[in-house]
Parts: sequence; structure tokens; C-alpha cells
Amino acid sequence: MNPINSGEPGKYWFALYTRPRQEFKAAERMTKINVAHYLPVIKKLKQWSDRKKVITEPLLRGYIFIHADESERLQALKEYPVLNCVFDKGRPAVIPGWQMENLENYLKRESDFFLYEGLLPGNKVKIKKGPFEGIIGVIRQSDNQHTLAVTIELLNRSILTYISRDTEFEMVKE
Repeated sequence: MNPINSGEPGKYWFALYTRPRQEFKAAERMTKINVAHYLPVIKKLKQWSDRKKVITEPLLRGYIFIHADESERLQALKEYPVLNCVFDKGRPAVIPGWQMENLENYLKRESDFFLYEGLLPGNKVKIKKGPFEGIIGVIRQSDNQHTLAVTIELLNRSILTYISRDTEFEMVKE
């Protein structure tokens, strides 16, 4: 169930902590109890001594996102794979819908990326042209290469990808 673009009134995005390696089980449980959810995943080529295989794994280990009202959030917390809700200042933390939409749009692009723990300082930009058109992120520069960071601030996680120097972007005001 992917409610990224649904603007249902009274529903908000929450991040839930899951038990270790239980993200897919948590998604199954959310489907079973009819709680809208989003589990961002990536495909990776894994190599063992005797074979190679493409596997699907969670992008953000230990987390699943739900789009829910308060009663649905409390119902989701009762499920075994879920440990708790992410809190901010003593309250269940609400993730802005635009950050969830941005993450989904970012993952639709076919590009190499890596996960960075921590927030990156810098200017927020929106890519105007190219494969990342419409993506809002933070531009970083290191070793003569530019990277674009897409951040879920509440989780203190950023996904980075290399972008070409001629990428067109515009500044985004907070």
C-alpha cells in the first residue's frame, strides 16, 4: 500500500522502529491491519562463494513509515515486528509529506547511491533538469565531485548520489 501522494485529512506520516530484520514482516502486518505504509527498498547484487543473486532489502534498516491517524498509529504499535514510534520532544514525530514524496521520487531514479548517517550542512536545492529533475536535496562538494543528499531529517539519515557538474538547480527557501 503506497499512500505517498494521498492527502487524507487527519493522517500524518510516522516512522516506526522495527525489530531487527523485521521490516518486511512489519509491512505485511500493516497490510493485514489496513494501515497505509511505505517501506523503501533497494535491490543489491550479493555474491556468495558459489553464486550471485539480486536481493531486495530495506533502504533504512529498522524503520517502516506509516500514514495514519492516532488510532491507527496505536494499532500499528501493537504488532509484534514493531518496537516503537520515533518520538520528538516527547511526542510522536510527524514526518512532512514532502520529505516522504521526495524519498519515493528519488528511489525511482536509476542511480548508484549510498546512505549517510547524519545531516549535511549546505544549501537546499531543487534539480531543474536531468535524471534527478524535481528532487529537492542538499548539494555537497568533495574531491572535485558534487553529491546530492536527500534527507529524512527526523531519522538523521541522508541518501547521497553523485551528480554531474553541469546539473541545473535552483535554490529552495525553507
